[in-house]
Amino acid sequence: MTSGGHPHPEQHPQTESGPPLLLTVLVDLGVPIGLYYGLTAAGVSDVLALTAGAVVPGAATLVRFARTRRVDVLGVFVTTMLVLSIVVSLAGGSARLLLVRDGWLTAVAGLGFLVSLRGRRPLAFGFSRRLLERRTTGGRDWDRLWEEEPLFRRIWRVTTVIWGVGLLVDSGIRTLMAYTLPVHVVPALNGAQYGVFTLLMLVIVNIYHARAGLWPILSPQPGTPTAGGPETGSGPHSRG
Repeated sequence: MTSGGHPHPEQHPQTESGPPLLLTVLVDLGVPIGLYYGLTAAGVSDVLALTAGAVVPGAATLVRFARTRRVDVLGVFVTTMLVLSIVVSLAGGSARLLLVRDGWLTAVAGLGFLVSLRGRRPLAFGFSRRLLERRTTGGRDWDRLWEEEPLFRRIWRVTTVIWGVGLLVDSGIRTLMAYTLPVHVVPALNGAQYGVFTLLMLVIVNIYHARAGLWPILSPQPGTPTAGGPETGSGPHSRG
């Protein structure tokens, strides 16, 4: 959807040029876990097996950059964290230092969500826009909604706080598991936790969105006046 002369990068995610989400999850999450258990079953040490698995997401980031010629900021950050944890571990660290890496990543992601509240648009707005803007029946422009609907702005700021706090809690759980549970069980639990955490957060966020009134804003009933005037044909009254 093209805004009235004010396009933003997140409006055109160009998802067709990137790999499918399922493939990305498989490469960045499933392959490292499978590689770790396969190598340890073959007698490789935990540190080397975790290190080998950690190389896969970094290599995938480089491949994606070679294909799209776009810098994936999150991918670069993840790769940097992987390299640092590998260097520290090989220099005399332990397998647990490699295991706690997931906790570090989710902690930084949580802080990133909270810090984005000080920016022009919070992170939850940009991420959700890619999924929802073209799929809602109202077809309303999110830039215009952001400028004209105080409730719309408040919903995405609160959503960003929910994700930020949730990621920090997730980080604490991962760190606790990394240092207290047997090394061999942590990679599988870390992988399972991604699915459980994502499902739980989506339920929480969707309940909040329903109670806060997001869906009537995105997909208003025909004939409902909007902040931009009745000629737009859909949308709630501006609140606040």
